[in-house]
Amino acid sequence: MRCLALVLLTAIAAYAQNVDLLMRNGNIWTAESRTTAIAVSRGRIVALGAEAEKLKTKQTIDLRGRFAMPGFNDAHIHFLEGALGLSKVDLTGICTLPAIQKAIRDYATAHPEAPWITGGGWEYTCFPNLRMPTREDIDAVVPDRPVFLDAYDGHTAWANSKALRIAEVESTPFTGFGEVVRDKDGKATGVLKESAQSLVSRHVPKPSREEKLAALAQGLKLAASLGITSIQNASRGAEEIDLYSEFLKQNKLTVRTSLALSANAKTDFKTLPKIQNTPMLAVRAVKFFLDGVIESHTAAMIDNYSDGTNSTGPTAMPPDQYREAVRQADAAGWQIYTHAIGDRAVRLALDAYENAARLNGKRDSRHRIEHIEVIHPDDVPRFTSLGVLPVMQPIHAYPSTVEVWSKAVGEKRLELAFPWASIAKTGAKLTFSSDWPACISLNPIRGLHNAVNRRTIEGEPKTGWLPEQRVSLELALKAYTQGGAYASFEENEKGRLAKNMLADIVVLSNDPFAVPPQDIHQIKVEMTIVDGRIVYKKD
Repeated sequence: MRCLALVLLTAIAAYAQNVDLLMRNGNIWTAESRTTAIAVSRGRIVALGAEAEKLKTKQTIDLRGRFAMPGFNDAHIHFLEGALGLSKVDLTGICTLPAIQKAIRDYATAHPEAPWITGGGWEYTCFPNLRMPTREDIDAVVPDRPVFLDAYDGHTAWANSKALRIAEVESTPFTGFGEVVRDKDGKATGVLKESAQSLVSRHVPKPSREEKLAALAQGLKLAASLGITSIQNASRGAEEIDLYSEFLKQNKLTVRTSLALSANAKTDFKTLPKIQNTPMLAVRAVKFFLDGVIESHTAAMIDNYSDGTNSTGPTAMPPDQYREAVRQADAAGWQIYTHAIGDRAVRLALDAYENAARLNGKRDSRHRIEHIEVIHPDDVPRFTSLGVLPVMQPIHAYPSTVEVWSKAVGEKRLELAFPWASIAKTGAKLTFSSDWPACISLNPIRGLHNAVNRRTIEGEPKTGWLPEQRVSLELALKAYTQGGAYASFEENEKGRLAKNMLADIVVLSNDPFAVPPQDIHQIKVEMTIVDGRIVYKKD
C-alpha cells in the first residue's frame, strides 16, 4: 500500500508541475508516430499527447494544426567558412557569364574599400560550351583589384590577372594534389584546382577573430531560420573550438555543434585537443581528404574518366600513408570522416577502415565516408558489413548542376551515381547533409526535395535525373534527423521526439507527407526550437 501511495503521489506531483513549454493542437511527427502535443522542461521532452496536455505550463504554443518534427541535423558542413561567405560575392544560382560578370562588378562597386574581392558559388556548367572560366572573364569587369572566387564545391578557384600577379603564380612551381591550369602556351588561365588554390589564397587577408565571431552570429541566425538544430563540422582546427566555446559561454550558441579536426598522414593523434562530448559542443572526430571532385577530374576513379581525359584522377595522399593514419586515429579512439567521391577513393576508405578493425579490434567506431558520388557495385554492401556510415548530400545531385559531372563519369557508371537508394537498400544507416558552403543551398528542405524527387523544381531546365536512386520521404526525413544523431553517437539524445529526448523541434508551414512531392521545396520553416528555447520564429 505504501508503494502504491508513493506512485500516486509521484504521478500527482508530475501533473501539477510547471513545465517550461507546451506545444499543443499540432500535427506532430515524432519520427515514430504522430501526436498532438509536446511538453518541455529544462530542455528535454517530458510528455507527449494527452499526458502533455494535463501539465501546467509557463508558456503555451498553439500550433493550430501545423506540422512539427525533430530539428534538422546537417551532418556534414563547413559552418564558419559558409558564415564568412555570407558577406562576400555570392554567385549561387547565377548561370550565364554576363550575369556572373555583373554580380562581380556590382559587388566591387559596392565595396570600394575591399582590397580583395572574394566569394564564390559559381558552377562548372555555367560557362559557354561548358568550358572552364578564365582570368580574362574577370579582368573584363574588375581589372584593378585582385579577385579570387571559389567554385560552389570549394575544390576549384578562379582568379583574375591581378591576383595571379600578386601570387606570382606564373613563376611559382606547384607540386602536390591539384593543378594550376595552363593554356597551350603554358600561361595560367586563372583556374586553380584543389591544393593549388593555396598559391593565391595565402595572399588573401585573413579575417580577424572579431570578424569570425560576427560571421558566426549571422550564420547561426540563418541556420535557425532553416530549421537546423544540429551541425557536424567537417575538418577544422582548434581555433574554431574556441569560437564556438565563446558563443556557448554567452548562452548564444543556437545550434548543437560537433567538430571534426583536420588530419593527414603527419598528424599526431595523441596531441590533438582532448575528445569532448557535451550536448551543445562536442569534439570527437578527425577528417581526412582522400580525393577531390568529379568536375575537375580530381576525384579518384577506378577507370578513366569518360570525357576524353586519359586519367583516373589522383588521390590526395598516398594510399599506404592514408591507411596507416586511419589505423593510428582508430587506435587513439577517434571517429574518422573520410572525404571520398570517386569509386576508387570510396574503396580505399572502406579497405582502410576494415584494416583498422582487423589490427586494432572491432569497436563501435561509426567511421564515416563523406559524399560517395560514385561507387563500384562490389562495394555497395560493404557499408553494412563493416558498419561504416554513408554521409551524403542530396543537394549535390541537383540535376541542373550535373551536366559536366555526368559527362565525366560516363554512361556506364551513372547507374550508381549518388547511390542513396542502392546503399539504403543494404540496411546501411543513411545520413544526409549539405556540405555548405560547397553546395547550391544550405536549406535542408531543398535537399529533401531532391532526395525524394531526384529532379529540379518545375520551371527550371533539365528535369528528371536518375530517379531510380531517389528515396522515400520518410527515409529522407530520418536521414536528416535520426541519421545525423546516430552519426554523432547521440541517437538516444536527439533525432526523434520522445520522453527524455532533447527538445529540438522545427515547425513547418505544411506537412511534407500531405503535399505533392514536387511541391516539397515550397515548404517553409515557421519556428525553430533548440534545447527548449525558441531560436527562430517567422514574422
